[in-house]
Amino acid sequence: MNASRPAVALSRPHLARRLLAEFLGTALLVTIVVGSGIAAASLSPDDVGLQLLENSLATALGLAVLILMFGPVSGAHFNPVVTLVDWMIGARAAAGLPLRDVGPYIAAQVLGGSAGAVLANVMFELPSQLSSTDRVTGGHLVAEVVATGGLVLLIFSLARTSQGSVTAAAVGAYIGAAYWFTSSTSFANPAVTVARVFSDTFAGIAPGSVPPFILMQLLGGALGLALVLVLYPTAARAADDVVVPHSVDAKL
Repeated sequence: MNASRPAVALSRPHLARRLLAEFLGTALLVTIVVGSGIAAASLSPDDVGLQLLENSLATALGLAVLILMFGPVSGAHFNPVVTLVDWMIGARAAAGLPLRDVGPYIAAQVLGGSAGAVLANVMFELPSQLSSTDRVTGGHLVAEVVATGGLVLLIFSLARTSQGSVTAAAVGAYIGAAYWFTSSTSFANPAVTVARVFSDTFAGIAPGSVPPFILMQLLGGALGLALVLVLYPTAARAADDVVVPHSVDAKL
């Protein structure tokens, strides 16, 4: 199996196409998160629980669709933590994302996410202004470790199956569930965290809350990586298939 990995790495879509997929995928993900949050606050102004249900359902379904849409091109990381873990775990087996692509991937994700927040504001005719929602509490920070660690463990354990449709559904379901079982409503993504600064709405986060959130997300990613290596010692062989397989074939 190891012998086949270099050939797969050479057959990835061109970097420009992968970056465009990461930009668009992260942009649309944030558009879904922020847009559905705005709609939920408008449709159910007096019921926060219903607002969260509407927001989480839209995000879970939308994320699954986006993974299927862009995964064959870039792997559908849409998340700097996933990109970093993919590089770190893949380096052990000469697989996964090469170091030279890590920075461009993360830049595309952050820029795409920010564009997605602005787009959501435009569609609902709201100004793009910094959020005033302070989210930093001890419980929220612990929740971000848990949410991000669980996400990394899920993605890299499922990568071994190379079944994109299963992974898309499972990741969407996990994020949808994590909205409810974490006190932070599961940001679990530095690019999405930065992007949500630009929307002073139900889904926003104040700039001052961003650094501790991202720090906890990175810690969660490290915890998830450690669990993957312990539970699935051969997971590095599947690093090329994170989040879903994305090698070039005749159809691409």
